[in-house]
Amino acid sequence: MQLEGLDYNTQREKLKLMAYGRDIQQMVERCIELPTKEQRQKCAETIISTMRRVVPSSQNQKERMPVLWYHLALMSDFKLDIDYPVEIEHEDKMAQKPGHIDYTNKRRMPIRHYGRLLFEMFEKLKEMPEGEERTALVNITAGQMYRSLVMWGMATADKEKVASDLARFTDGVIQISPDELKFETAAPVANRRKKKK
Repeated sequence: MQLEGLDYNTQREKLKLMAYGRDIQQMVERCIELPTKEQRQKCAETIISTMRRVVPSSQNQKERMPVLWYHLALMSDFKLDIDYPVEIEHEDKMAQKPGHIDYTNKRRMPIRHYGRLLFEMFEKLKEMPEGEERTALVNITAGQMYRSLVMWGMATADKEKVASDLARFTDGVIQISPDELKFETAAPVANRRKKKK
């Protein structure tokens, strides 16, 4: 509904970037209409300075300036004829969909709760010679396996399960008794609360 003599935001053209408000949008529109490139350039720099104050940011100056210049180009529908101090990608390029990302690791994990990194550790353990380094890595891996089981809410989160899975996923290379595993098992939540009291 258009009401003569009244100027409501609902009757105005939609803002390109609402964060900067209607005043800056109008400044950009006036800047486009300036007759000389020199005037437009000076006006654009003033608008950028105002935009910095209107929408403060924790970003440092070097990171923020390209964003502000791009926002200026966007608000002008890329019609502002000035020398931009940064490279501005045109709207057409932005509208293009990104290409398909090919996953580097397509191998399916037998058990998701251990995750890809633990399966990489199992592969590494298969190849390592016996010694202190392998023992240390076994304990680190076993500790992470236990934490993963606890985080995923597995009822079988204990040393026996970890020892069994270590043997299984290293193709029997790591055969270790549950008593030999050295990692801190988490106390049940109820016990921890009692200790705090």
